[in-house]
Amino acid sequence: MPLVGCPRRGPPLRLAGRAQRPPPPQHSTAPKCDSSSSTPSPLLTTRRAASAASLLLAALLPFPTSSPQLPVASAKEEEESEVGGGGRGDLELERYTDRDEGFTLLKPVSWPQVEKAGATALFQQEGKGSNNIGVVVNPVRLSTLTEFGTPQFVAERLIQAEKKKESTKSAEVISAGERSGHDGLTVYEIEYLLDSTRGGMKRIFSAAFVASRKLYLLNITHSDSQEKPLDSQTRNVLEQVLHSFDSV
Repeated sequence: MPLVGCPRRGPPLRLAGRAQRPPPPQHSTAPKCDSSSSTPSPLLTTRRAASAASLLLAALLPFPTSSPQLPVASAKEEEESEVGGGGRGDLELERYTDRDEGFTLLKPVSWPQVEKAGATALFQQEGKGSNNIGVVVNPVRLSTLTEFGTPQFVAERLIQAEKKKESTKSAEVISAGERSGHDGLTVYEIEYLLDSTRGGMKRIFSAAFVASRKLYLLNITHSDSQEKPLDSQTRNVLEQVLHSFDSV
């Protein structure tokens, strides 16, 4: 099924039904972060607001005891992303699997893994730190994402969180859907455009699933400005990464 507002070259997503509304605050049963089952990850202080993956975590966990953040590029890295190297030759993919945490995905061979607080795994394009792929794993009191709401509902929560940031100029959902993962696991996928005073226009792909009472969040961020729009080949590779995110 085609995406809303933008063609997709990856596997089609099955759009979910009408978004569900959250219960009234006084009777809220929204899931909370189970801090008793794991030590909260340290928060990373950056010059920018929380990453999109952190916002997605906040959208799924309205009242978390801690919200680990994926690192974002520094101001210097943002400048380098406009003039840095890296071409289409670095788009070959390889499989990355973390059996201890229980997830797998494809990643560009030339994007090295970097160690930063708050991220279970983080890969950055060399010379362009603002182009990155990150994964956050956090314990939850959910068996599946469908217990929380539809992909559209989660996307709306995510965009609302983005728009609350002072640096956000605009945020627009491009698509929200779901697919079946390993052993029939439900995986939500969201694509949106973000225009910010810090970093400019970016294309963001997010995926989420729940397995073994853990919430798995994938966040792919890539520059997509009018001066240098995201080309079709790079987009295809990023979509392959998106669709490869799964449990093991």
